[in-house]
Amino acid sequence: MIDARGLTKRYGRTLAVNDLSFTVRSGRVTGFLGPNGAGKSTTMRMILGLDRPTAGEVRIGRKRYADLTNPMRHVGALLDAKWVHPNRSARAHLRWLAAANRLPDRRVDEVLEIVGLTDVAHRRAGGFSLGMAQRLGIAGALLGDPGVMLFDEPVNGLDPEGILWIRRLMHRLADEGRTVFVSSHLLSEMAVTASELVVIGRGRLIAQTTTAAFTDQASGATVRVRGPEPHRLRAVLTAGGLAVDEVPASDAGPAAFTVHDATTEAVGELAGAAGLVLHELAAQRGSLEEAFLQLTSRDVEYRAGDGYSEPAGFPEPAGYPEPAGYPEPAGYPEPAGYPEPAGYPEPAGYPEPAGYAEPAGGLVWEAETSWPA
Repeated sequence: MIDARGLTKRYGRTLAVNDLSFTVRSGRVTGFLGPNGAGKSTTMRMILGLDRPTAGEVRIGRKRYADLTNPMRHVGALLDAKWVHPNRSARAHLRWLAAANRLPDRRVDEVLEIVGLTDVAHRRAGGFSLGMAQRLGIAGALLGDPGVMLFDEPVNGLDPEGILWIRRLMHRLADEGRTVFVSSHLLSEMAVTASELVVIGRGRLIAQTTTAAFTDQASGATVRVRGPEPHRLRAVLTAGGLAVDEVPASDAGPAAFTVHDATTEAVGELAGAAGLVLHELAAQRGSLEEAFLQLTSRDVEYRAGDGYSEPAGFPEPAGYPEPAGYPEPAGYPEPAGYPEPAGYPEPAGYPEPAGYAEPAGGLVWEAETSWPA
């Protein structure tokens, strides 16, 4: 069992966890949910003694983590799958963990078999895919055969077969009576893995309840009903004081009615008293994702817009009025232009130098030139 009481953690002026109290019971899988920045990782680090609380405390069984003797025999955790020396093989990494925590070496091959890494145990961890690294991290968490297990995003990087495997593993661990506490952003997976939930936002507790009660709390009690006389059925239900919405026919099924804030018993009794035949009568439950978004909408760290639409509520500005008192400028007169230059007088030329008379007889060129043979 994990029991947190008044957990508070400050980093300077930032309040990461605010007076948080919850209990994680043994024998079941408890999901740990919250928006980004809600304080989930900080809370897990405080459970494991990696961060010291500013106030409050958390106990595993009856002791704080720091007071446990040989803690890996009591608590197994996967927080960062890449926390492995890249040059060590999977087997060497687990043998090092076992030796450092006084665990039997034979346990290494047992956990390698559990997580499906026996055939690649000789390979260096630095060459593992993210999914294989996750499996190795889970093997390390199982090494001490502990009664309390903490997993932070355990299905990260796993393929569908791997996700199904980790789901079954968690159920098996819980069936063995262990405490399984797991955080994940994959809400569809949490809906079929966790039977209980701890939901936080901005470091505060929002809800601690069963998964079924959490989704019902957000969606309310709704019933889907269908029969061969839809007009009479709607009239009877409305006359009985129930709020009824029509669900048109689609690929998902034929036309039906959704009845809000009602039970199947109440709807069935009204239909039976009116002698109506029903083809379908079933309680409807909202999805975990819908419930989560509804209950944590005020605690998200960042909120995305729906597109580039003009924000509502801000009227279009009417513009600025033309200032009075400043007459329109008359403008600048067109320049008359620059006068055309009169030009420079043509030079008279250079006088012929004296002394260069034509030689007498002119220049004579030999018609032929003889070259010695």
